[in-house]
Amino acid sequence: MLRWFACVFAAVAVLLAGGVAAQTYPSQPIRIIAPFPPGGSVDITARLIGEPLGAQLGQRIIVDNRSGASGNIGMEAAARAAPDGYTLVLNTIPLVTNQALFDKVSWDPIRDFAPIGMIATSPHVLVVPGKSPITSVEALVKAARAAPGRLTYASAGVGTTFHLCGEMFKDSTGTFILHVPYRGGGPALLDTLAAQVDMSFPTLAAALPHVKSGALRALAVTDTRRSPLLPDVPTLQEAGVKDFQFTQWQALLAPAKTPPAIVARLNTALNEALKSKDLTDRFQAQAFESFITTPEQAGKYIAEEAKRLSRVIKTKGITAD
Repeated sequence: MLRWFACVFAAVAVLLAGGVAAQTYPSQPIRIIAPFPPGGSVDITARLIGEPLGAQLGQRIIVDNRSGASGNIGMEAAARAAPDGYTLVLNTIPLVTNQALFDKVSWDPIRDFAPIGMIATSPHVLVVPGKSPITSVEALVKAARAAPGRLTYASAGVGTTFHLCGEMFKDSTGTFILHVPYRGGGPALLDTLAAQVDMSFPTLAAALPHVKSGALRALAVTDTRRSPLLPDVPTLQEAGVKDFQFTQWQALLAPAKTPPAIVARLNTALNEALKSKDLTDRFQAQAFESFITTPEQAGKYIAEEAKRLSRVIKTKGITAD
């Protein structure tokens, strides 16, 4: 009985402490870990959201780049941080794919983090060189089926979003297209421009200027709806690839056991920041679109993406080790 009372007392004490902390939160600058190098999409988003989020919270936001091991170093640091709302982490699809790609990962996207909210989404684009004789998804699928393994697609490396998108496309169309991995999205895009490969699935931001110039031809976007930046380019579903959907997204999370009141405060501030026209315009310049959710909606979305993408990785036997 004494042990039961002690457990109850401890639980109540934790709740009270969390409530007191939430009432004074935030009282110091907040750090957002970006687990990738400066200049990438995660770093850019962290810096874009930092100013309006800080204004909503009345505190300075500091972006801390902790790159390495495909994001695992930064994610481990975030998982081990004090659950007090002063260390957050911003990540994209590796948040839910690294568990399946690597044999040993010290953190878990569901167990070790409390979702604050989603931030933004952006599609990938199926592109071919501007002078390619292939002018439609239908023609591409027909050519791939006529000569299995002859066509090639470039990716930014094994297990990257480019790669997963390409493998999902192959499964959805019943084709065999040879995967050519590169060390990053830049080299993959350069060889697509030079027609060293037949196609690739770059992000919209990376592909857009080359599509506009005619150096690349966009056959379809990977989202379920057209991009306002390429309104004449169909979705893969519209082009006949049934149920295809692949979207790059970004989410903001806190360490697990962060008091719910602090998570709620952060979510409210984040969503208000996402509504600002200035941020919307800056996102559009990066081909992003704001994605406003509750913490619960973000958690459900992340869990569903983890299940869906892990299934692709395991079915294809993809490994980053």
